[in-house]
Formats: sequence, C-alpha cells, structure tokens
Amino acid sequence: MINIKEDEKLSILNHSCAHLLAQAVKHLYPEAKFWVGPVIEEGFYYDIDLGDKVISDEDIPKIEHEMKKIAKDGKRIVRHEISKEEALEMFKDDPYKLDLISRMDESETIISCYTQGDFTDLCRGPHVETVKELKYFKLLKFSGAYWKGDKNNKMLQRIYGVCFPTEEELNNYLQELEESAERDHRKIGKNLDIFMNHDLVGKGMPLWLPNGAIIRKELENYIYKKEQKLGYKHVYTPCVGTVNLYKTSGHWDHYKENMFPVMKVDEEEFVLRPMNCPHHMLVYGNTLHSYRDLPIRIGEFATDFRYEASGAVKGLERVRSMCQNDAHLFVRPDQIGEEFKKVVELILDVYHDFGIKDYKFRLSLRDKNDKEKYFDDDKMWNEAEDKLREVLNSLHLDYYEAIGEAAFYGPKLDVEVKPAVGPEVTLSTCQLDFLLPRRFDLSYIDSDGNKQIPVVLHRAIFGTFDRFTAFILEETKGALPVWLSPVQVNIIPVNNEYHLEYANKIKDLLNDYRVKIDDREEKLGYKMRESVVNKIPITLILGQKEVDNNTISYRLYGSEATTTVSKEEFLEFLKDRINNKE
Repeated sequence: MINIKEDEKLSILNHSCAHLLAQAVKHLYPEAKFWVGPVIEEGFYYDIDLGDKVISDEDIPKIEHEMKKIAKDGKRIVRHEISKEEALEMFKDDPYKLDLISRMDESETIISCYTQGDFTDLCRGPHVETVKELKYFKLLKFSGAYWKGDKNNKMLQRIYGVCFPTEEELNNYLQELEESAERDHRKIGKNLDIFMNHDLVGKGMPLWLPNGAIIRKELENYIYKKEQKLGYKHVYTPCVGTVNLYKTSGHWDHYKENMFPVMKVDEEEFVLRPMNCPHHMLVYGNTLHSYRDLPIRIGEFATDFRYEASGAVKGLERVRSMCQNDAHLFVRPDQIGEEFKKVVELILDVYHDFGIKDYKFRLSLRDKNDKEKYFDDDKMWNEAEDKLREVLNSLHLDYYEAIGEAAFYGPKLDVEVKPAVGPEVTLSTCQLDFLLPRRFDLSYIDSDGNKQIPVVLHRAIFGTFDRFTAFILEETKGALPVWLSPVQVNIIPVNNEYHLEYANKIKDLLNDYRVKIDDREEKLGYKMRESVVNKIPITLILGQKEVDNNTISYRLYGSEATTTVSKEEFLEFLKDRINNKE
C-alpha cells in the first residue's frame, strides 16, 4: 500500500484536503477550534475542539457534502506571510493556535498562513493552487484524541481522511484499505481466539490463548524437526542476564536504549534478555573444542524482551515480549561458505512449505563513517563483508546492498518478504560475526594444536514466532492449512438423537488429530455457517446416509462441494493433506 506521507504530490494534496475538512467543519460548527492537521502514511487527520459536540456516524456524510460544496466553488488557496505579533492578534480567540505560535522558534519572525475563501489557517505549506483540485476524497473514521497526546488535557475530536488526484486512484486505495482490514491479524486473532492483550499485563505483551498456543507449538515442532536433521543442538537459557554480560558482548553500549530497565538483586544488576547470542557464547565456551567438533549449531526457542515505544506496538507483529527461532553456528573460517549455504537452503525450504514466493535478499552492511554504532575495526569488517559477498555470489543469489543496516558486530543477509498487504517485512536473517567470539574469548584447537577463534553465524528462520504467526494469519486471512489449524476437523451430526453416536465413533477414529464435535441443539445450516466463520479447514456432515453406509461426507473450507468417501479413504486423505503441508 502506498505511503502517502512519502509521496510529495500526494502529501501536498492530502494536507490541502485537511484544510478543506477544517473549513467544512467551521461552516457546520461555527464554534469549532482547530489544533493540528498533519499528513500521515494513510492520508491525513485534523484534531478539532467541538465543545460539547461529539462526532457521530451521521455527521461524516454531512461534513463530506460540505467539503464537496466548497471544492466545487473553486476558491484559490492563497499564502500570506505575517509577523508573530500579527499572528497573535489574528488568532487571539483560539487557544490552540496561540499555543502553536507561542512555541515557535524565536528565529521564526515571519509566520505563514493560508486562506481559501472564508477560512484561514496557520500552515507552513505548500498547498495546491485551488480547492477545485480536491475532488476525490473520503473521510475514513473518527476518534477521540487528547490535546498534545496528554491524557490530562481536553479530549478533541480527530477526523481521518484521504485524498487522491483521480477517482480511480481513490477507489483502488479504499479497496486496499478494505482488504487490509480483512487481513489484519489483530482482528483475526480476536475472532479466532488466537491471542489477546490486557492492560494489566502491559502493552506489547501478548497472551497466547489455547488456539494460538496450538499454532505456536506446531510451528515450533515443525522447525525443531528440520533443525534436528541438520545437526542443531537445542538449549534452554535464562530470560535475564547481568549488565556485565551485555557489557562484555557490546550490546550495552549499542543496544541499551532498547532494553528494559535494570533490576538490582542483592549485589547484582540484571536486565531482561533482549537477545540470546551472549548466552549461547557462554554455552559454547563451557567446553573445550577441537577443529573436528566444528561446526557446532546451538538453537533455542528463546523468550526475549525489547522496549518498543507504546505507539509502535502492534498485535503480534511488533511486541515487547517475543519468542525467537534463534540459533548460533560456531564454525571454522573454511566452513563459513558451506554453513551459510545451508542456512539459505533452510530458509528457502521453509518458504516453499508456507508458499512464500515474493521476497528478496538484502545484504546489510555497515556505514564506515558511523564509528559510534559499528565496532571500529576496518580489517574485521572488510573481511566479513567480502566473505559474505563471496558466499552470496557463489550461491547465485540476487541481492542488493544496504549501507548502515548491519548489526554492530557484523554484516548480515536479511530476507525481505512482501506480505499480502502493507510494506515489506524482514522475516529471516543470517549474520556473520567475527567480533563476539573475541569478546568472549572463545576458541577451538586446530590441527596443529594451536588456539583459533571461531566465527559465528547468527540466524533466525522464522524471526520470531510472534511476527511469523502474524504474517501467516494475514496471508491466509486466518484460513490456516490443516496441519497448522487449531481445529483440523469439525464433526456435525445432522440430528443428535440419531447421528451423534456415529459422530463419536468417527471422532475416536480420528483421535490422532485435533477434532471437535458440534453437538449443540442448533440447525444444521447454522452449524455449517459457524464452521465457516471459525475457518475450520474440514467439516464432516454425518447423517443417516453416512450411518447406513459407514461413510464420511466432508466439505473443505472455501468450497460448497460435499464429498463422500469411506472411512479409510478419508483417513488417507487427511494424512496426505497434513504431511504435504497443503
């Protein structure tokens, strides 16, 4: 979806439309006063003080009608430059504008405002030439908003809208918004009882409900089996670490702003763990290693905590508490290429199973001039970046380079995936690290009996289970494949009195799967609709015909067709569908 704020022409158009909205509101509600009306990614909004009036659904069409009337009139939009004193006099009856003027920098001796017909507002601009250009707009929603975002201040009315140069562009955008709302994992998560949030727990701290716990456990089992086959050894490590642990790793200097506050216990200072590499360095260092032992692949499904601004948290996609599908591979320099290749192959294997096709590779490099973010060792960085390029080229991967996106300890390969709606997201990553093994004094004994420092590959295939689940819910609109669905089969007896006994026998037959029986005293049509609403992949309809013939009739989610098969055929069908990740 287009980012209106980043498109210069659309930004000007939408900011001008915010003024059109304000003018229309002033016509309808003469006592209205206005705070700010900025452009945002999705269009614009204006914060308005309407006194005791509260905007309702009935008001929006009236405001839109007045906006169209003003636009049709075609008044020119004229810029004026006035002194600060003149501005204070012009807006002397408006406390919100007076506040804005009083907080302007002392160097701003000239203040600009824009007039369109009978309406004038403070603004830096620029604007379109006339209101006639503001023909294709839509007011999207409204809400309350505290003045200056402070809950101790008055609640204002915030009205959101969007504007485009053509009707076609507006309609396409509104269709995208509708599609986006339908795919929003927060809505899906609530409707399907997958996760919840609660203020008593805290923002960005999702609670996985039973249905969500099944999804997450299936994802864990799926990736665990793949990692096991590739020789990964899984560990459990604490969710906290001492401040000294992160000072040793270097994260304290580079990442502490993203950590939760320090906790003092006895004589020690702890923080909630934001990442797992320091713990895994210590696990590796617990044992002496020969060059024959490497590579050593340490994996963990680890809960981490990162401080995200409250305005940035979003469902499972952006959280403060997360579980990473994390691993650290300790390798000899001559093994970097082969191990990196295996990580990429694992990523592609997973993407194939989940039908992820629209993605690209980004080689994230350091900014040589940023000595604060990146460890200052040109030789180490050049070696690491050259090695990574060499590996990527040998794999014939198409990638682009991004300066300043590396981790502080080394370059990385990020896989940017294009979701069904919204901007690209980074799901998988593999990072090359020459630094942390030095900081933790890690070593192995080479063939000559000398100590050598291993190289570490930091990698995450799903990224976090939280974000990956959000991604999959939005890709599928919550209609998960059978193997991942919390309820795989829903059994509906047509009549409980005559068919419930047979339904229970079928449930026993399917005891290796996640099955439920809908034995409520409701009509068959209602139960069928409920099964569709809950997006259950397979629904069995068992009536007298099925009882008499010892068969099973089923319907797949999204299909109106009913198929009748023997019990043996259905078991084989179900097993194949799960094994093939259909």
